[in-house]
Amino acid sequence: MAERPEDLNLPNAVITRIIKEALPDGVNISKEARSAISRAASVFVLANNFAMKGKRKTLNASDVLSAMEEMEFQRFVTPLKEALEAYRREQKGKKEASEQKKKDKDKKTDAEEQDKSRDEDNEEDEERLEEEEQNEEEEVDN
Repeated sequence: MAERPEDLNLPNAVITRIIKEALPDGVNISKEARSAISRAASVFVLANNFAMKGKRKTLNASDVLSAMEEMEFQRFVTPLKEALEAYRREQKGKKEASEQKKKDKDKKTDAEEQDKSRDEDNEEDEERLEEEEQNEEEEVDN
């Protein structure tokens, strides 16, 4: 890993180019804002190092949180963890609601299929009864 957080910083020219490409023409940004963006990018560089150390190509929340702690952003870690938990609970609730909706839809579809099958059976029974009545009438006529 990097010995100093400064070792993880992207070159200022790269940060400036990224900012200029993201903002409309004529918008200026202060040195402090550039520095903040550079430090934020450094967090993701360090998080990527954690992922690579774990032999993964995808960053996860724990990589970013660990990088933030190491980069002296500890005051943001607790609120971020709380927000992440709230987000995960919300997503879990949405997923459960979606699964319940799917189950309800499947039950409704099954009930409709049973009704349709019952209707078809009733129609077949009626047709059979009509045929039997016609056969009986023909036998009586003969």
